[in-house]
Amino acid sequence: MPFLAGQRAWNQGKTKESDPRVRKISETFKAKHIDNFVQWRNIQRRIGKIPNTKVPLAKNEQLAFLIGMTLGDGHIHKFPRSEHLRIVLGTDKPLLWRHVAKVVQNVFGKEPNVRQRKQAACVDIGLYQTRLSERLGIPAGNRGSCAVRLPEWIRSDRRCLVACLKGLFEAEGFYSVHEPTYTHNLGFSNRNSVLLDEVEQALAFLGFHPERISYAVRLRRKHEAARFVELIGFRSYNS
Repeated sequence: MPFLAGQRAWNQGKTKESDPRVRKISETFKAKHIDNFVQWRNIQRRIGKIPNTKVPLAKNEQLAFLIGMTLGDGHIHKFPRSEHLRIVLGTDKPLLWRHVAKVVQNVFGKEPNVRQRKQAACVDIGLYQTRLSERLGIPAGNRGSCAVRLPEWIRSDRRCLVACLKGLFEAEGFYSVHEPTYTHNLGFSNRNSVLLDEVEQALAFLGFHPERISYAVRLRRKHEAARFVELIGFRSYNS
């Protein structure tokens, strides 16, 4: 029987948590592997409102930068039906977090959620989507002891390698100059020894002479530190 004008469906506003009948329908559909949103979802994908997460991400400098940033200050949390990318940056670097938010939107075609924490001087840049870990090539969860390596497509492209290093150094890099002693100290700090190996090898490949200490890779030569800052555009953003 068709609905009359203004008539409400019996289940309007109800969820499987608030109504046992809706919960029973949901469980039945799940048991029979029925996806009652498939037609709607396909339409939304065709008109571009839902990104197709089965399509590989474009392998370019923006993706390389985002991979470096995620390896440095990011985290991917895996949920049963989705994944959440979160990048945490300090409020003292507004140009950086605005740039990162723009890159996330450009890479995934979806505007991220940007939230400033009330009890801490930092900004969370978050994005929910399926296959984030797979498409970025970054394992979900704690990466402290994982063998985190840079993707081969980044290693083989100098521009993408520089962009990835920029993401890493913008996230966890430091640069200090002590004028009285002419000491320059530029480096990348991280607890993951495999990632430090990757950064050390990348710097050497680009013609630098990195110094490795327990939790950091550094450039101590004045001219090399200055050249690397110029190469990656350290603390400089286009967007």
